[in-house]
Amino acid sequence: MELPGFAVAVWMFVCFHASVVGYPNGRVREACTSMVPCHGSSPQLSPEHTITVNGTEFKPGDNIEVHLSGPDFEGFFIQARDAEHLDSPAVGSFVLADRRRSQLLTCGRTKNSAVSHTSKAKKKDIKVYWIAPEDAPKRVQFLATVVKKYRIFWVKIPGPIVSQPDVLSPTPPLHATSEPMSTSHPASYISKPFSASGCGITKFCIRNPTNCDPGSASCFFLSFQQEGSSVFIEMSGPSEGYLAFAFSQDQWMGGDDAYLCVNVDHRIHVSTAHLKERSHPLLDGENALEDVSWRLADGVLQCSFRRGIHLPAYKERFNLDTSYYIFLADGEASEGGLIYKHHRQPLVTNGPYNVTGLPQDIGGSRAPRLIKAHGTLMFFAWITTVSIGVIVARFFKPVWNHSFLFGKELWFQVHRMLMLTTVLLTSISFVLPFVYRGGWSQQAGFHPYLGCAVMALTIFQPLMAGFRPSRHAPRRQLFNWFHWSTGTTARILAVVTMFLGMDLPALDLPDPWDTYAMIGFVAWHVGTDVLLEIHSYCLVRKVEVIEDDRVQILQSLTSAEAEGRLFKQIVLAIYVCGNVVFLVAFLIAINQV
Repeated sequence: MELPGFAVAVWMFVCFHASVVGYPNGRVREACTSMVPCHGSSPQLSPEHTITVNGTEFKPGDNIEVHLSGPDFEGFFIQARDAEHLDSPAVGSFVLADRRRSQLLTCGRTKNSAVSHTSKAKKKDIKVYWIAPEDAPKRVQFLATVVKKYRIFWVKIPGPIVSQPDVLSPTPPLHATSEPMSTSHPASYISKPFSASGCGITKFCIRNPTNCDPGSASCFFLSFQQEGSSVFIEMSGPSEGYLAFAFSQDQWMGGDDAYLCVNVDHRIHVSTAHLKERSHPLLDGENALEDVSWRLADGVLQCSFRRGIHLPAYKERFNLDTSYYIFLADGEASEGGLIYKHHRQPLVTNGPYNVTGLPQDIGGSRAPRLIKAHGTLMFFAWITTVSIGVIVARFFKPVWNHSFLFGKELWFQVHRMLMLTTVLLTSISFVLPFVYRGGWSQQAGFHPYLGCAVMALTIFQPLMAGFRPSRHAPRRQLFNWFHWSTGTTARILAVVTMFLGMDLPALDLPDPWDTYAMIGFVAWHVGTDVLLEIHSYCLVRKVEVIEDDRVQILQSLTSAEAEGRLFKQIVLAIYVCGNVVFLVAFLIAINQV
């Protein structure tokens, strides 16, 4: 295809004057509009490669196989556009046939609207599937840019034009071939996204995030609507592998009644299964489901079906007039339909529900309440009480040395109260995962091991403090070093353990903000510590050094420290407020999972 002279001139100007380079990894979003690679040379005029499809007509929701083939090539870029306006944005979305050699790109506002290479390894052909959108134009043409070598490439190679029914298609252009399109029966397709209307009124719904729109690309949706002696079920969510839900007697996987919608060669296969402990689901040989429909478009998988409330002929199927915990999971699937373990914790309802009872509109949580409580208590203990207690003991002895509470210096009583609170919170929090898991977790990595070390040091620290020598005893200096080193080690291990725990599947706080928040807290604490250390050093420099009179030196030092009372109290107040901000941010984040 010959490019207009002006377009070529503009292209040459951009390539030579903009800081654009080749993309061997295929992430060429910059070329979404022009489809022109900036490789510093002009495109070839006579294409060597062809685009073929397996059909000439389509309806919204249909998938069409698109095949690019020809002599060896390194890179490619495929889009579908309105055949009447080839300069318009990409139309529809693609599904991959080979994830090793091709990848999906988002051009403009349409997700997965283009396909490109993953590396510059040589290839002879590429196969992908195009999914027709609801608002597709009457005629759609496929275009491809192919890179044979860095400086040898073709731009917008024209492919075949496919049309919606009752539209007169033009004569297919050169290089376009077609054959009868293989599609499922029309009844098997869902024409549009599910609707949340009726949730809590006529049907039982589960949505995550809470109250999200099923038409959104980030919404997980599951609904149950009783119709006589059967229940009509709808499930959708962002996935190109599989979606699954299960009824369970408890909040643990095992002995559950499961239902899977799996992407098998770009068609959704709906089946029932039985979950035996924490293992791969056992698919049933017989399917008790009726009126099965599905849709796969814009990265969202949808399926719907009907099943009877009672199915006595199927022993593994639960009766739906009883209350159950409900699980909702998503994950990846191979091209042959083999499903892989979900990469994150399934969504689980907060209690057992009867889906044929009173209609409700509820959410769920991917983090069990006991695990949330575990994280909250640990965060409160090691981000708030410990940190403030250490600051008080380190810098407020001279400030609060003449103030007493219950017969002891104020600083000491505040320090002891905060540290005992830490011991109490840590002890309670330490038990919760064992209660939830019913034992030791083999899937939590180093987190439980470090947690046990932190718990041991937390118990050892107050026990050691109970044997503290008197102030002027010979062993007091040794005690001080042991007390400081044990506490510091515990705090470092606690922060590392929290870093590891935030990304575990049972909690999985929003990433990367959880990491940024923890880094921010560490910087906040270290910054406050350094500020107070500098302040103390400046006060010490004001003291006149009298080498022969130790008592006067100590008295002068104490007096100098007292001069900084107001400054330290202001810093402490700001520090406490900052810690409260971190705590509130953590509580908000943990409430979102």
